[in-house]
This record gives sequence, structure tokens and C-alpha cells, in this order.
Amino acid sequence: MLNARMPTAASVLTAVAAVAAGALLLGCSAHVEVGTSAPKLSADKVADTVAQKLAATTGQPKPHVTCPGDLVGKVGTTMRCTLTGSDGRTLGVTVDVTSVSGNNVNFDIKADDKSSPAPN
Repeated sequence: MLNARMPTAASVLTAVAAVAAGALLLGCSAHVEVGTSAPKLSADKVADTVAQKLAATTGQPKPHVTCPGDLVGKVGTTMRCTLTGSDGRTLGVTVDVTSVSGNNVNFDIKADDKSSPAPN
């Protein structure tokens, strides 16, 4: 959720895009409960982890990130999430599962080089 003290979406997207141009690739890890099938991270947990990592990398407040569904904890699984600025501009973020160790799903994230304009 974006708040009033957050810099403009343009500055957040610019900062993320600037880092992305420098090959933003972050490793992340999240804890899940393992059942009889492959572990899954909820879409909200993935989005929150991605937002935290992007904020830490760019030095900006945590952006609004959404993911389309749960992330299956299977090496090679890829998901596309979206960072949305308050002005409606978006930036795609790719999430790639790199390993699963016990109750942890480890994944890398990479932000796109360019943002998309806000819908009319």
C-alpha cells in the first residue's frame, strides 16, 4: 500500500528501473509449511517479500506489489509479479524459484528494465 510520505511513483519506478538496468537480481527466501505435495508460498507472501527486497535495494519505501497466485516451491518455477506506482505506471518483476530446502523456498527476483505507462 502506498502512503502519503512515499516519494512519487515515478521516483520509485525510476529507482527500481535504474537498479534493474544494472541487472537487479536478488535472492530471497521464505518459510512455508510443507505437506505431501510441493510447498507453496501465498501470493501475498511472495508480493510482500519482493516489495521488501526492492525497497531495501533501491532505498525507497516499500512499493505496492501484486502477484497472480501462489508460488509453487519447485526449482525452475517462474512467476510474474507487478509493481504499481500511485500514478498507475507498472513495472514487471520476475520471480524464479532457485532451490527448496526443508521449509524454505528460495527465489531470485529481477525487475524489468522499463516501466509501462498508466492505462488511460
